[in-house]
Amino acid sequence: MRVVVVGGSGNAGTAIMRALANEPAITSVVGLARREPDTDEPPYDVADWVDLDVGEQTQDDADEESLLTRLIDALRGADAVIHLAWLIQPNHERDIMRRTNVDGTARVAEACARAGVPHLVVASSVGAYTPVDDDIPRDETWSTTGVPTSHYSVDKADQERVLDAFEAAHPDVTVARVRPALIFQDDAGAEIVRYFVGALVPPALLRPGRLPVLPLPTGLRLQVVHADDIADAYLRVVLRRASGAFNVATDPVLTGPDLARIADHGRLVEIPPKALRPLLSLAWQGRLVPTDPGWLDMGMGAPLMDTTRARTELGWAPVHDAEETLRELMEGMAAGAGHASGPMRPRRRWPADAAPPSYDEDSIPGGAHVPATIERDLLGLYLSDHLTGATAGLSRVRRMAQAYADTSLAPDLERLARDIAAERELLEQLFTTLGLHRRPHRQAAAWVGEHVGRLKLNGRLTSRSPMSVQLEIELMRSAVVGKLGVWQTLTELAPELGLPRERFAALADQAREHAAVLDRLHEQVRGATFRVDRQIE
Repeated sequence: MRVVVVGGSGNAGTAIMRALANEPAITSVVGLARREPDTDEPPYDVADWVDLDVGEQTQDDADEESLLTRLIDALRGADAVIHLAWLIQPNHERDIMRRTNVDGTARVAEACARAGVPHLVVASSVGAYTPVDDDIPRDETWSTTGVPTSHYSVDKADQERVLDAFEAAHPDVTVARVRPALIFQDDAGAEIVRYFVGALVPPALLRPGRLPVLPLPTGLRLQVVHADDIADAYLRVVLRRASGAFNVATDPVLTGPDLARIADHGRLVEIPPKALRPLLSLAWQGRLVPTDPGWLDMGMGAPLMDTTRARTELGWAPVHDAEETLRELMEGMAAGAGHASGPMRPRRRWPADAAPPSYDEDSIPGGAHVPATIERDLLGLYLSDHLTGATAGLSRVRRMAQAYADTSLAPDLERLARDIAAERELLEQLFTTLGLHRRPHRQAAAWVGEHVGRLKLNGRLTSRSPMSVQLEIELMRSAVVGKLGVWQTLTELAPELGLPRERFAALADQAREHAAVLDRLHEQVRGATFRVDRQIE
């Protein structure tokens, strides 16, 4: 059985890949993502990957048809397509989100019909349901008009309408809709902090029992499901070629006192939602928190889900209970846990953990020295200035790799970060090998200056301007041209210094490659920077 997973590198997708890998009936898996995960790492190694953004902006009918053709080619031959691709951020840019969430669903559905795929399974949500003011569980027949003040809920409801229209037009395609509760696992910890918590809460406080008190909106109750349990539900839908909607959630329902007992030994402070909402709105508008007030509206109004249909028709039963699932998530949030994909990247360890920098110790012989024919102090000052530049450049490119980790810019930025880290390490080693004075205060000042410069680069203190990426690429391009000079100089001086000339000649070639990469990235972003309908993909 051949299964294609659209959006297979995210939270649910990662768990689904694990489930598919362990199912003998699944003989072939294809993953689609805006950015390919690390395919050497399980569970992503189970799939053949295609880089494709279902929310790509198209300019005209011909452009749209070209995108659909690529999507059809990726889906052709599949027995089932699981569509998970969804954007939660950037929630200040609704057009970008709608292109993926609603238009992307329509594209995947149309591509399934044209590719002859017999079964389409789509990730809907509890957020699609019409809000309620009670705790009576609703089954799948409850209306899906959504919460009008929540962008997530509005898009989920509109996605349901896309599927309604598709089913009416294509009765030959079996369509299933999985409506899960909040999906948690430890490896989603860093991702969920980025999407919903932000930088104002110290991560250590997110570990169970660390908060001094837990403030929550009065009357909050949550249903959750472990990622592996929702993956099992998807697998059962695929294997049975099931149709219709399925609510999926784990027992028990978690109330405010339950959440406080797990998070902070039971010390709960309840805040009326009407009092909390304007504060959350101000914080979101000021870019202080990533969560907009629509999430509060949806959380307070979403109905409790009756999961009888999934249990009886699919034979589904969760392995993890709700408290266990929430505790696992909180531990993952505190630890910054993640996985080897862009959406699931761990906190502070991306891309540094992808490949440790190495300057190749064998390439710098121990007998190297500064002869009397070369001015030692002048050489030391020169190399110190370049080490200062490498310090600032490394800090900037690492920040860029993190900031644009969910875009197609990320792989090149990560490679630049690794290469520049290795080059900086080599420069540091030269000071030791040649016995030169390093002047570390210059590097410290460069690091501080680069961080302070971030406050002025885009005219915004707390958010990323669309102009930031273009300016940062231009600054890095200038820095790379500058570093070419030090490798050319060392290539020239290497025989007198007792250093291997070929090593520095290779680094000069690498600098030229880096400049070409930055030229390509600049070409990619400069067309979108100043346009109203912009997207850095």
